[in-house]
Amino acid sequence: MRLRALTLAAASGTALLAAGLLPAHASADAGSAQEGTVSAADLLAKVTSCSQISNGKYKTDDETSATVPVCGKNGAVFWKADMDVDCDGQRTTNCNEDRDPWYQDDTAFHQSDGKPLKAETLPYVVVPSSSSIWNYSGAGIKGGGVVAVVYNNKVEYAVVGDTGPTQIIGEASYATAKALGIDPDPETGGTDSGVTYILFKNSKVSPIESHSAAVSLGDQLARQFIANN
Repeated sequence: MRLRALTLAAASGTALLAAGLLPAHASADAGSAQEGTVSAADLLAKVTSCSQISNGKYKTDDETSATVPVCGKNGAVFWKADMDVDCDGQRTTNCNEDRDPWYQDDTAFHQSDGKPLKAETLPYVVVPSSSSIWNYSGAGIKGGGVVAVVYNNKVEYAVVGDTGPTQIIGEASYATAKALGIDPDPETGGTDSGVTYILFKNSKVSPIESHSAAVSLGDQLARQFIANN
């Protein structure tokens, strides 16, 4: 929902242990945090080469050159980029105007009760707004769709929760960053590389705010993805 004009450095942190954000089968150890049954290595093995489906490439930040294509696979699209931290949506302790200079109190997609999403507690991913480069909806990507986010040998399942600038890619919510051991500070956190986003086509979590539902569906789709690629 905003332009980033900031080069973000790689950082580490602790895995997300907030109630309800990690299912019982997920490890809370920052070195081995994983949701579901499919390993980071197995997912990454299927995205080593790119069949580009975008008409051009994206920047990872406002001042960088365009180097990131959107790639197609059976049942999914993916990209490899950085992670900027999105704190947009409902105001919470760590996501508000005081903590985030780019804060906006809305998200492109809303909870089942009509309210914006909560970036601090819900793992979600930001997709570039539709443009001549790429139209996410035309590729079968929907609001509430499942995303496997892979970083530092960890897998975190998120939903498509917001849209961003038309020329920039690589952004996810505070909760996504924190769960992956990435500094979630919206102004100074994030990581400058090493994040793989695998978005499963024609998927939809219901309700969108249920992270446990995202993990359950994500694990099922990840196993299908491994089998079909």
